Amino acid sequence: MSDRRQRPCLLGVERSLTGKRWEARGQDERLALALSQRLGQPELLGRVLAARGVTLEAAEAFLAPTLRDQLPDPAVLADMEPAVDRLAAAIVGGERVAVFGDYDVDGATSAALLTRFFAAVGGRLQVYVPDRQREGYGPNETALLALHAQGVGLVVTVDCGITAHAPLGAARAAGLDVVVVDHHAAEPELPSAIAVVNPNRLDDGSGLKQLAAVGVVFLLVVALNRKLRQAGWYADRPEPNLLQWLDLVALGTVCDVVPLTGLNRVLVAQGLKVLARRRNAGLAALVDVCRLDGTPCAWHLGFLLGPRVNAGGRVGRSDLGARLLAGDDPAEVAALAAELDALNGERRAIEAAVLAEATAQVEGAGVVDDLVFAAGEGWHPGVIGIVAARLRERFERPAIVVALGEGGIGKGSGRSVPGLDLGAAVIAARQAGLLVNGGGHPMAAGLTVAGARLGELRAFLSERIGQALARSGWRPALGIDGVLHPQGANVELLRRLESIEPCGAGNPEPRFVLPNVRVARADPVGDRHLRLQLAAEGGGRLKAIAFRAFDGPLGAALGQRRGLPVHVAGRIRADSWAGADAVQLHLEDAAEV
Repeated sequence: MSDRRQRPCLLGVERSLTGKRWEARGQDERLALALSQRLGQPELLGRVLAARGVTLEAAEAFLAPTLRDQLPDPAVLADMEPAVDRLAAAIVGGERVAVFGDYDVDGATSAALLTRFFAAVGGRLQVYVPDRQREGYGPNETALLALHAQGVGLVVTVDCGITAHAPLGAARAAGLDVVVVDHHAAEPELPSAIAVVNPNRLDDGSGLKQLAAVGVVFLLVVALNRKLRQAGWYADRPEPNLLQWLDLVALGTVCDVVPLTGLNRVLVAQGLKVLARRRNAGLAALVDVCRLDGTPCAWHLGFLLGPRVNAGGRVGRSDLGARLLAGDDPAEVAALAAELDALNGERRAIEAAVLAEATAQVEGAGVVDDLVFAAGEGWHPGVIGIVAARLRERFERPAIVVALGEGGIGKGSGRSVPGLDLGAAVIAARQAGLLVNGGGHPMAAGLTVAGARLGELRAFLSERIGQALARSGWRPALGIDGVLHPQGANVELLRRLESIEPCGAGNPEPRFVLPNVRVARADPVGDRHLRLQLAAEGGGRLKAIAFRAFDGPLGAALGQRRGLPVHVAGRIRADSWAGADAVQLHLEDAAEV
């Protein structure tokens, strides 16, 4: 975990109106100037690039990422060769293969990618996604043995399996071959399988630990395609163009919130181009349901398409997302997209109810340590991950939410803050005997716990997380890329900033401070949003909107300071309502002058 105590405070804001310290992201002024000169760009863009660790040598490749420069040899991943050998033998031999997936977007895109590849090369593949409430996460013995009884000789787990020791051991004993393809944190002991392909294996030296599961599956497909070509499989059939499926890779990568750096950045950048061509019937239907106009970007994947794909696994049927993304029949995918859209609306209503109860529980108990922890009976396990993310955002701390069900067993989901490995903390709790099951990766984790042990679990995780955060000097903070005058927030700047897309985890969307502006207007709009008019000293105005802020502390503070000077921070976005050349500030925070 990096030490943040040395980052300079911007404009002297140690505590903003939302309780955050404003920190300057970039500190290398010489590099920022050199980048702007080398690229012929404004110094502000040089600062943005320098803050993301872009060097002079890597700048052009960063702004124009290509697979040719970034795609590694899949063989660098441990166990890739035996995995490919077994899969190729299954395809050539006409064996029945099953994909055992997860019910989130990463799992759905992984399963859909393998489905499309097998269909293109003449393989026999079926998809199995467990029911979230009835079966829980990951492979289970009953389902695996049922697949074997149906004639399946090989199962490929995607986005799951790395900690499924008992179920995979039972499958192996019954004669069922398994290949694990995962990216979650691994332990020294690996599950019993023909191959375990996971860049987060402790003995994996590939350097690809940041890949989402769908990224690992894409490399598997690249290697498998090469193997089939060498075996002469394409002598009498066309070889598929693997790049046509990068839209699936982009969707899963963005929605799993892995860092959009290195190979991930390239996969998403190229995948967005594929998505814009609307070749995937299911994704095209989903885009239409979302009423997405214009060129898709990473934000659309994470906040429009992804939640709808997720909705099937959260409050509907777990396989809906994979079926949509693998489907080609226009009528079928249109119906699936409409169903997922409706389920997403249902999910939002359930989420709002659980969030209200969880928030009241946390506020009632008082936030006394570095972990926000909430548990409740009757909470829908399909929304606890989203609720955990909302609690993390509200209280600026790692958050875990547990839904207690029948038999006193709780299903939990957690979300972390940057730099804290929550998955490792949950694995440590399982190794300490506090969990029935659990695992994850640095930013998210899942767990199963007996209700009687909730107190012990909270104490264990609070102590471990508190120590880690103390070592790092972590505190709630807002990273700032530069200072901007309202007149400089224009469409020209917006277009220049588009060159650093795709933005997301690891490559954050640029954020700027507008110092010493007045709140000329502040009016409620929509669902708890606040629309503002900002005025600068000496002239210049800028529209702004603060989402979900009207009845919160930020909205109240801004309303009280109407007409008074204030520093504001946020992101420059297009104002689609006002025309092609209009921009506005998505206001995230403010501070007194």
